[in-house]
Amino acid sequence: MSILKKVNVFRRILTHSLTKNIGSSQKNQDIDLTQKIEIKRVLISRPNHRLGNLLLITPLVQDVITTFPECKIDLFVKGGLTPIVFKNYTNIDYIIELPKKPFKHLIAYFQVWIKIKRQHYDIVINVDKNSSSGRLSAQFADAKYKFFGEADETIQLKHADYDHIAKYPVYEFRSFLTKLGFQENENPVPSLDLKLSLAELAEGKKIVDKIVPDDKKTISIFTYATDDKCYSETWWEEFYGRLKIEYEDYNIIEVLPVENISKIGFKAPTFYSKDIREIGSVIANTEIFIGADSGIMHLASASLTPTVGLFSRSNQNKYEPYNNNSVAINTNTSTTEESIKVINNILCKN
Repeated sequence: MSILKKVNVFRRILTHSLTKNIGSSQKNQDIDLTQKIEIKRVLISRPNHRLGNLLLITPLVQDVITTFPECKIDLFVKGGLTPIVFKNYTNIDYIIELPKKPFKHLIAYFQVWIKIKRQHYDIVINVDKNSSSGRLSAQFADAKYKFFGEADETIQLKHADYDHIAKYPVYEFRSFLTKLGFQENENPVPSLDLKLSLAELAEGKKIVDKIVPDDKKTISIFTYATDDKCYSETWWEEFYGRLKIEYEDYNIIEVLPVENISKIGFKAPTFYSKDIREIGSVIANTEIFIGADSGIMHLASASLTPTVGLFSRSNQNKYEPYNNNSVAINTNTSTTEESIKVINNILCKN
């Protein structure tokens, strides 16, 4: 491990130890239920720069908007992807971005906290209880009501899918609202949603038609992922070979990562772009997406395309795609033939 990585690990441990008790007294917040509670300005805190983690808060943002249609939402995040992800969310007001490397941009780092302090919110929502910056922002913000993201065992026992990282913030937020006197919301958790426009979808269709100019339906695959989530070339070549045999009446397009790597040696027609909305629009024009747990898998899910997530880690319940006939496959326990049956079942429903 490099010195820089060791410093970052130490920094995370230190900041977590210093902030872990922030918000522990939230249950004692002074709430006067005799007064009419109006929620017009909301701060949602998820200071993370990864594409997947940003897409995974879209269900919570939708739930807030559904509950308070006229509200304005500020997002406290990290990096520059958020304006792209939430481009078509009209309730989003300000996007407050922490620099990805705060120690290299100290002035910008402190300006962010000043901006948060200057705003007045009706409610602040910290999405991830393990985020030190998120808990600090909830504590630091000027808000009538503060939700720090504390886990509630009662809610956990009520929902079998509570462990999912996109769902538990919604369940916890809904529970918090009942303490403010709002009626309990038992609707299904919204899907991840990039909110692609009709124009974006039409452009995606043009791109797909150009890559595979025939009348066949199209399957999209993504063969890359980070670290040990990435399957070997041998695994993918065998799996792709099986897909070609089983789905000879379909086109298969490989969506390439920013690294321009193909685990099947570029044997399929490929699509490459650095524009995540364009990537989403292309996937949205395919019948099904198949790929390992990654930001692009969540992007496929957010394009509302049936998504098959391939999992080799034990974090399936936390990150699996859901809704729109999407499923997760544990490749440690499922054979290729079993995976094909799952894919067939999805394609039959489309």
